[in-house]
Amino acid sequence: MIPFDFEYYKPTSVQNAVELFQYLQTQGKNPLFFSGGTEIITFARRNFIHPRAVVDLKAIPESNVSELQKDGLVIGSCVSLSSLSASNLFPLLRAAAQGVADQMARNKITLGGNICGEIYYREAVLPLLLADSRMVIAGPQGIKEIHIHHAFIQRMRLEKNEFLLQTITDREYLSLPYIHFKKRQIGNVGYPLVTVAALKKEKQIRIAFSGVCAYPFRSVEIEQILNNSNISLAERIDQIIWNLPAPVLNNTEGSADYRTFVLKNTLFESVKKLEGR
Repeated sequence: MIPFDFEYYKPTSVQNAVELFQYLQTQGKNPLFFSGGTEIITFARRNFIHPRAVVDLKAIPESNVSELQKDGLVIGSCVSLSSLSASNLFPLLRAAAQGVADQMARNKITLGGNICGEIYYREAVLPLLLADSRMVIAGPQGIKEIHIHHAFIQRMRLEKNEFLLQTITDREYLSLPYIHFKKRQIGNVGYPLVTVAALKKEKQIRIAFSGVCAYPFRSVEIEQILNNSNISLAERIDQIIWNLPAPVLNNTEGSADYRTFVLKNTLFESVKKLEGR
């Protein structure tokens, strides 16, 4: 149960959502945009956040799209992870979505909610980072399309009055060879020790991680190391560990040392599989 009252709004267009959010801000309502709502509800129950109004985006048609268009695969931010799991339009994204939480939670968790959330795993973003996707963002200045590597730097870089409307992924990435590994300490549900996603494009491996550091990431430097065939795979993996962009996580899911051990083994599996060995 949420221990405070708040107002709930469900606009049916992008313009209505933006204008309503701005109005609620002027009224001191501390509004939040709401897609799946699982994180907002959890944080509100724990008194971590106190919005006096939420603006639900699920009635906006553009936020529910999941189809191939001339620009590529367009996915609305309010498409649930269950829907992505049932779709095979982007197999790597499907695999990433299937790995998040359990079926009941995936029915509620949305692509936008997972990517824009505060919980730092945000695994659904990994395939989009690898595919150089574009992020369609709505706000008071209208709708803009931004390269993911400018919009997502450790987390989505949104102004408070902006929201993620859609993602766009070029068709060429949808059928590339890929791997996805999610390693947990126990069981098949829960946060990862390590999640690794990778694509192989033009004989080069692209790789992204969640659970390793305090944010999901793709690193060009790590990819250069990984694709350096002049040194052994064992040496490459050691260099990758030395060049991680932040300290390895040490939390209740697993110690930093254990995570590093799991990461090394997962990298070995990933490269062997993508290289066909």
